[in-house]
Amino acid sequence: MQSYKRFFDVLVILFFTPVLIPLMVFITIIIFFHFDGPVFFWSKRVGKNNKFFLMPKFRSMISNTPVIGKHQLDNPEIYITFFGKFLRSTSLDELPQIYSIVLGDMSLVGPRPALFSETYLIKKRNKFGINELTPGLTGYAQINGRDSISVDKKIKYDLYYKNNISIFLDIKIMMITFYKVIFRQDIRF
Repeated sequence: MQSYKRFFDVLVILFFTPVLIPLMVFITIIIFFHFDGPVFFWSKRVGKNNKFFLMPKFRSMISNTPVIGKHQLDNPEIYITFFGKFLRSTSLDELPQIYSIVLGDMSLVGPRPALFSETYLIKKRNKFGINELTPGLTGYAQINGRDSISVDKKIKYDLYYKNNISIFLDIKIMMITFYKVIFRQDIRF
């Protein structure tokens, strides 16, 4: 099952590369010339079989933001830059994760990679074998509420994905993700 996913990931990335690379270069230039600090934020994430990896995102927060989940910040709005709000509302901050997909640390579709500090989520994923899947850029939990749902609900959706994984489900998830991104649904900064 994983071999078709890898082939599919590479095929889709190659198809969209002519559009994505110029867009990513444009975003990189804006961040580089208008904000202090690095262009990319490298987030320590839990991957397949609990292996840690560094997942890149376009930096959307100021340089001295504590390295914890956004939901763990007392007042996350004070850390997000003006351009960062735009990047997050359009999910463009996620584009550098293509790098992690090319390396094989991630897939286009799968459970979102947990932050190393999300111990409850990691424990639940281990209990149900969800950690055996390659994490994704998008996933079944993302199209069913994203960050607005509880960890237990995420586990329910991740488990559904694990038990029903197929090329058709992946395509459906990607199409719904595209729709939700275009219409900015379920996005919280």
